Amino acid sequence: MTTPLNRLKQYKSWGRYPTVEHKAIHQIHWRSDLPDVNQFEETVLPYGYGRSYGDSCLNEGGILLDTSYMQQFIAFDAEQGLVRCEAGVSLEQILEVIVPCGWFLPVTPGTKFVSIGGAIANDVHGKNHHRAGTFGCHVTQFELVRSDGTYICSPTENAELFRATIGGLGLTGIITWAEFKLKRIPSPLIDQEKIRFANLDEFFAISAEMDQRFEYLMSWSDCLSGGDSMGRGIFMAGNFYDPPLGAEPSAKKLKPFVPFDLPSIALNTLSVKAFNAVLYRVPLGKRVRSIVHYEPFYYPLDAINNWYRLYGKRGFLQYQLVVPLEGDNEPIREVYRRIAQSGEGSFLVVLKAFGDIASPGMLSFPMPGVTLALDFAFNGEKTLKLLDELDTIVREARGRVYPAKDARMSPENFRAYYPQWEAFAHYIDPKFSSSFWRRVTASAKSANGQ
Repeated sequence: MTTPLNRLKQYKSWGRYPTVEHKAIHQIHWRSDLPDVNQFEETVLPYGYGRSYGDSCLNEGGILLDTSYMQQFIAFDAEQGLVRCEAGVSLEQILEVIVPCGWFLPVTPGTKFVSIGGAIANDVHGKNHHRAGTFGCHVTQFELVRSDGTYICSPTENAELFRATIGGLGLTGIITWAEFKLKRIPSPLIDQEKIRFANLDEFFAISAEMDQRFEYLMSWSDCLSGGDSMGRGIFMAGNFYDPPLGAEPSAKKLKPFVPFDLPSIALNTLSVKAFNAVLYRVPLGKRVRSIVHYEPFYYPLDAINNWYRLYGKRGFLQYQLVVPLEGDNEPIREVYRRIAQSGEGSFLVVLKAFGDIASPGMLSFPMPGVTLALDFAFNGEKTLKLLDELDTIVREARGRVYPAKDARMSPENFRAYYPQWEAFAHYIDPKFSSSFWRRVTASAKSANGQ
């Protein structure tokens, strides 16, 4: 049924910026109850759990199709490691079923509160990109409902529509169910190694070494340190662990939460610098090995419910870039310099290298290179100016910015990052649109007289 906004569920993006008004929400509870989108005057857009950071999950003035209620498992082959489920099933729900059977997600982002439809629409990546590529690499087929009919899509059936939908930001239709392959694991434990690195030079050296030994890699980095300490941080690597005696520590289920929005002043340059200094100097040898449960290893922020509240009512902007690994990696160094000079600190900084496994999606974000993800409290024009400067560095380095985490990139930069956007646009359903897509293609449409 189509209803006014459901006040019990906030239909916003995770970054809480920008704030938009939707015409209506249509909640989809059953695959047999899909609306005929042709009946709506406005455009529509699927919406899962709202974990996209910017406006790719928003449709200002239009209708959102809430698919998060579609949570049925259709099939689970525990011998072959194959799951088929509805698009609203979350990664958390899947893990509860498959981990006790000795399976794990082939690729997972840094939160398990993501729907399967969202994982496909954003072609999410994780700590094992250098070994497994993106989530879309493991999708075998899905059902896509468009304004002109229903399609089964796979690498061999409706293949171009398959490629357009993976990483297609929900613009090609409604995914009702999807099937994907799993990864066999010996236990839910991770054999983890932490290494403290003094600067970016050490990071690149450690990354090249650990790439050969570990399946899961990432690092926390200090974006405000300069000079010989530029980019210092803690490198984390892990493989699934086969315990000799089968002992398994239980995951901690208690979740701290942030019950209210903090004042914007709570996160400033001084507080971020202090946090970074303390984290970097936490008692830790040069290399420390431990056995941990997969939850704190993969999903540390999921332990803090509503952590977006840390940034206050103005929200925050997540920014993730990827640039090629070349020479002395000057582009990524220049990014660090600009951030330090700006005074716009980020304490959630993830630095890692992508591998060369090609993503199946036409508009997928990952490419071979080094990726950096940051959160910036929204401080108006000051923050926007910094991100514009970073956009220029990325564009000149022939890199990309992640659409699922963007709220403000210009149409010119989007087209430079994704020159394949025009080929992708042919597969957009004419009844589907989003605030993001209208923003990044506005000038192109005007130039074409549309």
